[in-house]
Amino acid sequence: EEKIGSHCASLVEDGSTLQLGIGGIPDAVMLFLGHKQDLGIHSEMISDGTLALYEKGVITGKHKNFDQGKMLVTFLMGTQKLYDFAHNNPEVLARTVDYTNHPAVIMKQYKMVSINSAIQVDLQGQVVSEAIGLRQFSGVGGQVDFVRGASMSDGGKAIIAIPSVTVKKDGSMISKIVPFIDPGAPVTTSRNDVDYVVTEFGIAPLKGKCLRERARNLIDEAHPSFKDELAVEFEKRFHQAL
Repeated sequence: EEKIGSHCASLVEDGSTLQLGIGGIPDAVMLFLGHKQDLGIHSEMISDGTLALYEKGVITGKHKNFDQGKMLVTFLMGTQKLYDFAHNNPEVLARTVDYTNHPAVIMKQYKMVSINSAIQVDLQGQVVSEAIGLRQFSGVGGQVDFVRGASMSDGGKAIIAIPSVTVKKDGSMISKIVPFIDPGAPVTTSRNDVDYVVTEFGIAPLKGKCLRERARNLIDEAHPSFKDELAVEFEKRFHQAL
């Protein structure tokens, strides 16, 4: 998670406005943003990692195009310290989700960066975040809203951040970068909306890339245990060696 966080943080420029989901990866991203300047928050939710950056003076919202100087959220999820911080704080602005998550609102923010996770990413860059095959795993949440808003923002970036594998209870691994998504699984985020896919091994740029380049970049950041089988599919699909 820390390696993924470090790679994601390298894509965040000073003055960017951030949306982060919940969990270990977003928290890890926050750990590596301490040297950034004048970041803003426009996010469906925030947690304690946001508070830590605010206390360091990293989050100022100085360059936001609107709601300047305020952390815009719809809900909070964290410790009592986070709730105490937000209570009656004029720098925390809570708005309903139809405003916070509206892509037409999000896209107007300067250098909007969305960082979200996923269950699977195929070699075309299609992102599955809701289900494991036909089994529903979670809701879509605000991922599509923020990915689209960020990709349309001036200087914005839409990032999907995932561990390269899922480790099962018996210790075996399943690759999150796959040739084909599982049968029946819905595509949450279109391949046309993702700018970068990040794993612990590095950053796979997808924006503006052809299918062959996308597949190669994703395989480069896959877990070494699965690269050979992904390379076989690459050669079958593109009639050339990886």
